[in-house]
Amino acid sequence: MSNLNVLIIDDEQNLVRSIKFSLNNPDIEISAAFTGREGISEFEASYPDVVLLDLGLPDMSGLDVLNHLKKISPNTPVIMISAHGDTRAAVQAVKNGAIDYITKPFDIDELELLIIRSSEQHRASKELAFLRSKESIDHEIIGDSANASQLRGMIAQVARSAAKTILITGPSGTGKSMVAKSIHGQRYDDAPFIEVNCAALPEHLIEAELFGAEKGAYTGATASREGLIALANGGSLFMDEIGEMPLNIQAKLLTFLEQRTYRPIGSGKEKKSDATIIAATNQNLIQKVSEGLFRQDLFYRLNVLPIEIPALSERKADIPTLIKHFSVLMAKNEACEPILFEPSVLKTLQDYHWPGNIRELKNLVERLTILYPGQLVKLSVLPAEITQMSVKPSDLETSYTQKVEDKEKELILTALQDSNGHKGMAADKLGISRHALKRRIQRLQLDV
Repeated sequence: MSNLNVLIIDDEQNLVRSIKFSLNNPDIEISAAFTGREGISEFEASYPDVVLLDLGLPDMSGLDVLNHLKKISPNTPVIMISAHGDTRAAVQAVKNGAIDYITKPFDIDELELLIIRSSEQHRASKELAFLRSKESIDHEIIGDSANASQLRGMIAQVARSAAKTILITGPSGTGKSMVAKSIHGQRYDDAPFIEVNCAALPEHLIEAELFGAEKGAYTGATASREGLIALANGGSLFMDEIGEMPLNIQAKLLTFLEQRTYRPIGSGKEKKSDATIIAATNQNLIQKVSEGLFRQDLFYRLNVLPIEIPALSERKADIPTLIKHFSVLMAKNEACEPILFEPSVLKTLQDYHWPGNIRELKNLVERLTILYPGQLVKLSVLPAEITQMSVKPSDLETSYTQKVEDKEKELILTALQDSNGHKGMAADKLGISRHALKRRIQRLQLDV
């Protein structure tokens, strides 16, 4: 999960400090405003990802602040903070566009989950709008290499199937989320696409996040909540980093996949969901099964239709096409002309092994576009880690092997020279047998 910028608008400075201290999540950055007008000003300046807004402010009502924020950015999630007894005003705020509300005093873990969930729902709505544009999958999977063509074909085949469980594997940064969206976009015309990172949620709250919970089911559950499986009904639930899911939740997920029913925490009634589960991981699940960290039966249930995404180093032929695609995309974002690349730069980028895969390449093009808008990119401006490592690992191995052989030749020749050509004495100096020296002279093709 990338960093979430959260703006708290609340006049209780002690509460704000308490939230900052207790919300010990490195992925969440908090800023604060203590009046309604200050909050509106800060909102316009920073455009946060999520807003926590108190209903009772000293200079204006929280509802009025909410209305101002919605005029500035209608889609930014706003979570209302209400005092005990303010339920009616909180409900009115939700009707006016707030995504949810939480009542003081609240549990900090519940607040953290609400912030993450609000951000994910906001992102899901943006992804759905994107998918409704019905862009072709060929515009999603960029490249003409055999690997890219094979991947496009596999995605199309899986999307046409009736499979309700799909497993996407591949190194980090290869585009597993993009593949999931491509499958969803081909399979559904207008259906929810919900995304969750299994590693980003607190372990003790992940069950409530996935399956939902009844009011009072656990500390801080001030209202009944639908889980992501319910929200994804009729569409897709993309579960990234499935390998990080706790074993007890794996068991409950397996039950859902087998029966298509689930039971929210604290509920005695079973519910149904027709959501397609698209799981993804950059880990070796077979190894995790052998280590007892992942259920074997769940692995087999997920692995019905596996899609393996190759590393960028395995589709080097696509790099120039990807660079051009990202250059045009970033130029649109920055309102400038696309950057251009010298031939030596393109060759260097093709030779680089890209440990961060497509994500690393995209980030590089974005950085170069910001720093050198519309300009010709020269080799001198590339990061040192790329220019110094723009050789294939196999080339590095060959280079090191040659250096070892050269040093070995030098030592043998020096020992022979110091021994006046006597191989037995030279072998003693080198600390090896005469036969070993003879074999090395033959292998290194030394004329002695």
